Amino acid sequence: MALDHCAPYPRLLGDIGGTHARFGWIQSADVGIAHIGTYACNEYEGLGAAIAGYLEEHRRPAPVSCALGIATPVVSDSVTMTNRAWSFSISDIRRRFGLERLVVLNDFAALALSIPTLAPQELRPVGGGQAIAGATVAILGAGTGLGVSGLLAVHGSLVPITGEGGHASLGASEAIEDRLLSILRGWFGHVSAERVLSGPGIVNLYRASCELAGLPAEPLEPPEVTARAVQGIDARCSDAIALFFGFLGSFAGNLALTLGARGGVYIGGGIVPQLGDRIRTSGFRERFESKGRYRDYLAHIPTWVIADPAAVALRGANRGLDDPGSGLRVAAPA
Repeated sequence: MALDHCAPYPRLLGDIGGTHARFGWIQSADVGIAHIGTYACNEYEGLGAAIAGYLEEHRRPAPVSCALGIATPVVSDSVTMTNRAWSFSISDIRRRFGLERLVVLNDFAALALSIPTLAPQELRPVGGGQAIAGATVAILGAGTGLGVSGLLAVHGSLVPITGEGGHASLGASEAIEDRLLSILRGWFGHVSAERVLSGPGIVNLYRASCELAGLPAEPLEPPEVTARAVQGIDARCSDAIALFFGFLGSFAGNLALTLGARGGVYIGGGIVPQLGDRIRTSGFRERFESKGRYRDYLAHIPTWVIADPAAVALRGANRGLDDPGSGLRVAAPA
């Protein structure tokens, strides 16, 4: 459908993950995102209830425009989340809140749209390399799941890529990883990258490490595994985080090669930013570059951690409102 590029105000913005939903509000074109609130998804029966809860808590009227980045494929009017038992109709959400414009897009497509707006202080570099201006960019991030996107250089413009790369099959680079993946195949059959590069994936790595060591695994949640690793009080938890960064480096290097991401690789998601500088002392960058004959090629590609990817994703969703394009689904008028 044809749309004017500038969506009307006020605008509601959302970044909807498998665990948390974050919303923000823009009252007019001359102000930034305000009234940011984060909500536990398990406290709401669905997306509509979460939106209504946000509007009530912040005493906001129904918005005129809305953009939602959501952690699942968006391929039709009917949307079902991968890691959360929420389903909804885009057109139903539009009618329920009386929206003039509603854009729904994959959450990492929203994050991709935000990349050109990032300031240096919003990024933490990992390793060396120098980005080539205007070149293709790769984006990935581990949270409840593993998100993957990019900005593809096309005729002087950067076009967001929408895909589900987190569910591609995972490969091993070391003997211990071969043994771990054998265990995971016994549990899951197909082992996607998300099976290790996510919150539940960290638990999978911990449990598999315990099995390899012939030790019983405790019933730990992802924050408990990372906390024990950071505190240095559990060797198997430390192993899990070390393995996580190794797999992450290999996967990020594969993505950079696949896309030709000479504009750099950006890491979002909830896990890596919360682990602070541990990525710099981990095997991430070595594994990122360790691609045989293409080591030098990858050594020239910079990698960054986005300090606050959830807030940045709201910014990207807002950009999607003014330029609906690749990977975005727009609700038709009632």
